[in-house]
Amino acid sequence: MEAIKGYASYALPIATALVGVWLLVMVMRYVRADRGTRVSMRQAVRVRWGWVRLARMAGLTVTDKTPGLLAQITASKDGPAPAPRVLTPRIKVKPDRFGVVVRAKTLPQVGLEEYQKSARFLADAWRCTRVSVLPDGPGRVVIRGVRSDPLTTPTGHRPTGRPPTDLTRWELGVDEYAAKVCVSLANVPGVTVAGTPGAGKTSTVNKFVCDFAPSAAVQIATADGKVSRASEGDYADLVKRMFAFCGDDLDEANALFKRLVELRRRRSSTIRDVLGVKNMWHVGPSPQWPLTVLIIDEAHTFFREYKGSDAETKRLGALTAENARLVEDLVKKGRSVGILVILISQKTTGDALPTFIRDVCPIGLSFAQKTVEAAVAALGDDIRNWPDALLDSAGRTFPDDEGPDGTPVPLAK
Repeated sequence: MEAIKGYASYALPIATALVGVWLLVMVMRYVRADRGTRVSMRQAVRVRWGWVRLARMAGLTVTDKTPGLLAQITASKDGPAPAPRVLTPRIKVKPDRFGVVVRAKTLPQVGLEEYQKSARFLADAWRCTRVSVLPDGPGRVVIRGVRSDPLTTPTGHRPTGRPPTDLTRWELGVDEYAAKVCVSLANVPGVTVAGTPGAGKTSTVNKFVCDFAPSAAVQIATADGKVSRASEGDYADLVKRMFAFCGDDLDEANALFKRLVELRRRRSSTIRDVLGVKNMWHVGPSPQWPLTVLIIDEAHTFFREYKGSDAETKRLGALTAENARLVEDLVKKGRSVGILVILISQKTTGDALPTFIRDVCPIGLSFAQKTVEAAVAALGDDIRNWPDALLDSAGRTFPDDEGPDGTPVPLAK
């Protein structure tokens, strides 16, 4: 008994020390965090402390009329029946610079649908611009609340200088909930990138070059229709990493496209002997057989139609027509041998980018567009069926801003 009392005398100091260490760690995290994350950390505390009351008001609790085991043991036969228990889902809250991520458990009659119906109420209570509710595995949901809009927040990118571990993954940025957005490049012959000037098309491709440049398994060539020389354009700092570059000169571009078509033909005739497979993606890119990326910026420069009867106009018209045929060859036949074409243009309508090239590219990226027709050309006709996002004065989404699966749809920017 005396030994137990001796150990008990150490319990309070040990507990106090542990609490002190925990508080010190939290203070250090708070001090080292950026301004947005600090606001989110305070927001996370309010979410945790107010969750039980908020869940009851939002209808996210369940009344269990069956008494627990302890209540059954302690209850007397002649006494009153044990009071029903109100069950509240358990949550874990993690802050970041844009808001909070809340992972919650489900209960009988409180599942994914009930959380989604309460999303607007949660946004008001947590002072969030919008809230998304998605499944997080059996019996769990993840609630994403953003306080500030990630799509309007300036951001930067610092390349690591290390080769990417996955050469099939192209990280584009974040969506309206600050979740990472990426596309798979495996078995992709072409990508179209459309958008108004200054919307971010070239910056996105520059990020691609910076991220993939450290890998010897990726080789890049560029035709930039905005400039005459590499030193004049957006690729001036990257051209040394490229094995070929040309500006808006149609003859130089034609020679580059012919060079890549010849590479495609040689690869097609030797791939089985070199790699032992008919599709490079079965083994992946390597320094011996790299993924060859052709970037065509302001692609309409190289495919435009020249109308006129003079000799020079006819020559240029024949040259652009041949350019279109050469790039079509790369897009239609280059997938299995590891050739990827990225076509960038302000708009990808048929008059700017030949449809026999555009429609073969399985991935389409679109930045800011002025017309519905331009958005349809960039993303396909299905974009017409995407629900319009309705916003109130505070910028919150209404319940009907949901896709077919009940998840929030991206807001138009």
